[in-house]
Amino acid sequence: MYKFRTMKVGNYQSSISVAGESRITSFGAKLRKYKLDELSELWNVLKGDMSLVGPRLEVPGYADTLNGEDRLLLNIKPGLTGVASLRFSNEEELLAEQPDPVKFNDEILYPEKVRINNNYIKNWSFWLDIKIIIYTIIGKKLTEDWAQSKL
Repeated sequence: MYKFRTMKVGNYQSSISVAGESRITSFGAKLRKYKLDELSELWNVLKGDMSLVGPRLEVPGYADTLNGEDRLLLNIKPGLTGVASLRFSNEEELLAEQPDPVKFNDEILYPEKVRINNNYIKNWSFWLDIKIIIYTIIGKKLTEDWAQSKL
């Protein structure tokens, strides 16, 4: 997958990124703030490796933790945007507020994103994808209620 590099090259212990951390370059922070770092993935969509809407790719290692029905999301192409991406569009800031960002991600965020993505897959419709694309374009963040009630 094509991505703009927004972080310094190095061997880091954590695979999750937190807003304001030193390994994010200043230019990378600007790209991330406006989600411009995702534009390179349009090439992946055009090549057919990704779709416009679907579950986001997870960092290496996380998909290996999925069991049973949760592995459903591994059967479809990842998307440039999706319900979980809109629900947690402020993920880096949310992680920055936590005393242990990795633990919070592993125990709270990641399981919730898996649940939301699996609900999206089970309730997929063309019109849901259109709504997700529109919400992405206008920068609307989904609330927890929307993520649960509309799927």
